[in-house]
Amino acid sequence: MIRAFRIVLRLFVIGRTLARHDALALIEELRLAPSLVWLVRLPGHRRVEGRAGQKLSRALIELGPVFIKLGQFLSTRADLLGEQMAADLAGLQDRLPPFAGDEARATIETELGQAVEALFAAFDAVPVSAASISQVHFALTKADDDAPSREVAVKVLRPGIERAFERDLEVFYWLAQLVERTQPRLRRFKPIAVVREFEEIVGIEMDLAMEAAAASELADNFEGDSSYRTPPIDWRRTSRRVLTMGRIEGIRIDDRAALLAAGFDLSEVLAKAAAIFFKQVFRDGFFHGDQHPGNMFVDPDGNIVAVDFGIMGRLDQQTRTFLADMLLAQLARDYRRLAEVHVQAGYLPAGAPLDVFAQALRSVSEPIFDRPLAEISFARLLARLLQLSESFNMPVQPQLLLLQKNMMMAEGVSRSLDSTLNIWTLAEPLIEDWMRATRGPEARLRRAAEDMANAVERLPGLVGKVDAAAEAISGQGLRLHPKSLEALDRRDGSTWQIRALWLTVAILALGLVASL
Repeated sequence: MIRAFRIVLRLFVIGRTLARHDALALIEELRLAPSLVWLVRLPGHRRVEGRAGQKLSRALIELGPVFIKLGQFLSTRADLLGEQMAADLAGLQDRLPPFAGDEARATIETELGQAVEALFAAFDAVPVSAASISQVHFALTKADDDAPSREVAVKVLRPGIERAFERDLEVFYWLAQLVERTQPRLRRFKPIAVVREFEEIVGIEMDLAMEAAAASELADNFEGDSSYRTPPIDWRRTSRRVLTMGRIEGIRIDDRAALLAAGFDLSEVLAKAAAIFFKQVFRDGFFHGDQHPGNMFVDPDGNIVAVDFGIMGRLDQQTRTFLADMLLAQLARDYRRLAEVHVQAGYLPAGAPLDVFAQALRSVSEPIFDRPLAEISFARLLARLLQLSESFNMPVQPQLLLLQKNMMMAEGVSRSLDSTLNIWTLAEPLIEDWMRATRGPEARLRRAAEDMANAVERLPGLVGKVDAAAEAISGQGLRLHPKSLEALDRRDGSTWQIRALWLTVAILALGLVASL
């Protein structure tokens, strides 16, 4: 009863805030809780200028940190909201008034078990940035026997953010369950699974030790490659609610005037950015999930430096392979093959009309081929391909939605620096090499060799299982008749015995493999 009252009260506050900003259009379109919508509209409803996505963004900012994160998360779901609203939410600024420096110091001391003065020679109480989940302070570490004094950035979680997240998450789950019960047409979007995904993403983002681990993993992936750097992690001064990393110097990657004034060749900067994106996505299957310009800088040597690793994306080898096959079919304009790859990947439900889906793919893809390369947005193409999911009842692929969001960001940066370039053509040699290595004859030979090596590695275990099976058979009383043994003994049979042994092993092996 208390839980239900708490949810209804919070829903009323949310509804009133949305109504005040004239941002109820999405809920009205979904036909959710019409009685509540009518109730919150009653006291002095007014019209507000702006697009629906702009009004919703303003309402989410007023509702606080968790709703800002929700808006950013939903900005990847053009399939749910439409391109325009998703684009408006993508511009949602993750900036909030800072919390007091004393609160930041108290969190640091509680988390790290030492006074701030014991950890830092200097700590700036005024944050350099304040976002929905955390804020960042500059500091100077104390020199010790292990390391000299270093300039660092210290990220600290907002006080009470975990409790606020749990409170609002309860409401999100309630709404998702309501949608699944009352809106059959929306069930394919799996609203409960969407909320669960949001919970996982923000849960990781609120664990600053996990963010530190992501930065460390990216650094390992680019070891020996100076084109991309992440700030070094100070693990001694890092915990779940505090993250300390080296300070970085650089120019925002979208600041065209500053980059030119510093003497950088913009085409070289873009070539590095394209190669880095490709390596993260296809080579490593682990990519920065929030690569907006405020998180990427060009250092004095012209290399890319990234910050903020709370949102990361992963693509397993199978997904990357399917993406390669899709790209090959797309470039060859083989839409039947492109449709078949969707089926093989499990994106198109079995039994769906393949020829009709191939025709739909053609309708989306053909218009781009005759346009100048600089005008082609592959991110928008991917978005349109994903939008076909509604027509063909295809399950949504969250990892591809995050990839598409980052492609849009990359294209935006590219066009702001040089509108005549297409960032993806800069990575074309890398793509060709990767596809040859992944899908060419050499790759098939390598996979066959790996399969054979794996089979050889499994052989001792298989032989052990054969021995155990033989012992089990013997233990159950299976015996050869004495006359049979005498007959076997009289055979001049080393060859026969070897053949019999291998036949027995083969039969047992087939039976065991079939049961694995």
